[in-house]
Amino acid sequence: MRILLLSTYEMGRQPFGLASPAAWLRNAGHEVTAIDLTRARLPAGMPPADMVCLYLPMHTATRLALKLIPKLRALHPEAHFCAYGLYAPLNETVLRESGIQSIVGGEFEQGLLDLAAGGATEPISLARQRFQIPDRATLPALNSYAQLIDGPVTRTTGYTEATRGCKHLCRHCPVVPVYQGTFRVVQREIVLADIRQQVESGARHITFGDPDFFNGSTHARVIVEALHVEFPHITYDVTIKIEHLLKHRDLIPVLRATGCAFAVSAVESIDDQLLALLEKGHTRKDFLEALSLMRAAGLPLAPTFIPFTPWTTMEGFRDLLRLIAAEDLIPNVPPIQMGIRLLIPEGSRLLELPEVREFVGPFDPGKLVYPWRHPDPAMDALSAEIQTFAKSKASRAEIFAQIWGAAHCGNLDMPLGSRATVPYLNEPWYC
Repeated sequence: MRILLLSTYEMGRQPFGLASPAAWLRNAGHEVTAIDLTRARLPAGMPPADMVCLYLPMHTATRLALKLIPKLRALHPEAHFCAYGLYAPLNETVLRESGIQSIVGGEFEQGLLDLAAGGATEPISLARQRFQIPDRATLPALNSYAQLIDGPVTRTTGYTEATRGCKHLCRHCPVVPVYQGTFRVVQREIVLADIRQQVESGARHITFGDPDFFNGSTHARVIVEALHVEFPHITYDVTIKIEHLLKHRDLIPVLRATGCAFAVSAVESIDDQLLALLEKGHTRKDFLEALSLMRAAGLPLAPTFIPFTPWTTMEGFRDLLRLIAAEDLIPNVPPIQMGIRLLIPEGSRLLELPEVREFVGPFDPGKLVYPWRHPDPAMDALSAEIQTFAKSKASRAEIFAQIWGAAHCGNLDMPLGSRATVPYLNEPWYC
């Protein structure tokens, strides 16, 4: 079968969601064309396809795909259309209305293979898989993707996954409606083989894209120790819950010793009431303790936030800015993180809350969210203003000063230094 795999967006990464199923399908004898549309346009002479598969790992990717589907259907009128990845089952109704015939969510590789063989698929499968080494041969070179900036040094960056899903049930997280507290392990030898082939292609830094790298803490430790033994010059970054940084504090020095450049953590808020509502599993105090543990190990923490929610007050937002400044986190936080609004997609656990159902509007199939407005219009205006600031090429400190002023926080007594004081990836958007 002739199969077209398409990715519309994956945060500046070479898409694992193309490389992994490409290996499964090619090894089964199918003819696969994989196109990353963030790095290439649809070719003028599109190759014929019996099956067109759109990879939807996130909200932005799904919106872009919906705009593309009519053109693809015109180019391939006889093809079977499939959407796969985390956001495919979340948006099943809209996707089917747009002409998608099959939905494959969760552990999607086997489902795509079954579909190509003419079999039936479930919209969500959490069955354990024996993974195959991703086939990255026909994807654009790694140096065309997001890079790690570490002071004056730029490192070509690869991407892999050691686990999928998550054992936690945070209310706002899009992983939860699909995985329902389940996580799945990618076999250690596959992870290391995938890293090995990316190092051979020029990678000098690896991003582990797991929703939480410490969901399987022993698995994670074995992988990073093996990675460091084989490639002591390679750095990496991970995403870990505050709760897990505290629970597995003994592993923080292990991360540092094995080449971790920084760790991302979805802090989301420093308001304990809001954290409890989101069921994040940590408090403001926990965040500060985790930050202290990371600093003691010499490992930067890159917190992410959802500063604008229906419950956020102006004073609460100012409190967040004051904490970021007081804790010397300005270089650690991409400016876009200070303008993010809460997204409420289909299937969100937030919809379980009566007060949420009262303030959201009807589902918007164009934006793929339940829209909401803040009771204080000034908060919505401030979020939009900050998102404009974040597009600037100014330093993180300079943009922070703009945000501080826009929020009327008073005088900001801080040096406007370089944004490159801690390692960071140069494409920080994440949703």
